[in-house]
Amino acid sequence: MTQANLPFWKMHGAGNDFVVTEPPTSGAASSEAAWPAIARAICDRHAGVGADGLLLVLPLTVGDRRMRIFNADGSEAEMCGNGIRCFVRYLLDRGVVEAPDDRVRVETIPGVLTAEATRDAAGHVASVRVSMGRPVFEPAALGAEVEQAAPVLDLPLSVTPDDGTAEGGAAIELPVTLVSMGNPHAVTFLETPPAEYPLARVGPAVEHHPLFAHRTNVEVVRVLDRGALEMRVWERGVGETQACGSGACAAVVAARLHGRVGDDVQVRVPGGTLTVGWDGEGEVTLEGPVVHVFSAEWPLDGGTL
Repeated sequence: MTQANLPFWKMHGAGNDFVVTEPPTSGAASSEAAWPAIARAICDRHAGVGADGLLLVLPLTVGDRRMRIFNADGSEAEMCGNGIRCFVRYLLDRGVVEAPDDRVRVETIPGVLTAEATRDAAGHVASVRVSMGRPVFEPAALGAEVEQAAPVLDLPLSVTPDDGTAEGGAAIELPVTLVSMGNPHAVTFLETPPAEYPLARVGPAVEHHPLFAHRTNVEVVRVLDRGALEMRVWERGVGETQACGSGACAAVVAARLHGRVGDDVQVRVPGGTLTVGWDGEGEVTLEGPVVHVFSAEWPLDGGTL
C-alpha cells in the first residue's frame, strides 16, 4: 500500500546538517519502530538526502514543541545543540508555533530548553541562541565507570585505533576531560592544529571505549587564546561532522575548568564559528547561524520501511 510522502526541510548549523520533519499521525511512519530505519535511509549521503541526523517535531503540553533526534546510524540521541537551533528556525519560519518575541521553549530528553532567534532583513531566522542548561560532571551522567571524583580532568585513556590490519594499531594514551551537556563528551586538548589530528582513526576507538556504557562524543581542541579555540568532533552514531553544538559547549566548559579561557569563547569548527558562553557556574549558552537549504518530500514506500 502506497503511503503519502513525508515533507521535510534540509537544514544546517555551521555545516552540521539535519533533516527536519513533522511525523504523520497515521500510516507505517507513525510507528515508533519505523524511525530508526527512516533515519538511516534519509541520512544516507549516497542513496538518501544526506544528513548528520533526523529531527522530529512533536507536540507537547509543556513548552512549544518536543524534539526527538535520530543519528545517521538510526540511534536516538539525548540532545543536539546545532539541531535544536535548526529546529527553532523550522518552528518559527514555518509558523508552527506562535512566538511574537521569537523565543521558543523546546523539550528534549535532558529537559526543556529556551531559545531566542534573530532574523535577517527578509524576516527569516538567521541565527539562534540557546540556553543549553548547566554542564554535569558526575561520571555516571556520561555512563562512565570512573572512581575519580568530579570533575574528571585529563583522565588517561588508552585506546587502540584501527590501522586497517588484522592485528590493529598500536595503543595510544590520551587525556580526556569528561563533560555532559545532556549527552556525553570526552574532550582532549592539543598543542597542534586539530586539522592534523588522526581523528578518523582515534575517534571511533574513543567512542566505543569500554569505559563509556552509552558510547561518547569526542572533541579534539586547541586553545588559541582566552577568547577562541578550534575544534574537530567525532559524533557518536554519526562520525566526524562539520560542527557539533553540544560538543562546542563541552569544549569551552572543559577549557574553562582548566583555566584556559574566559566567559565568552569563539569556537572555530570546519563548518564555521559558534559562540559559547559560560561563567563557570550557570547555564551554558550556544549561538550560531542556521540555514534552510531546501524543502522536499521523502517517499515512504519503495522499501524504506
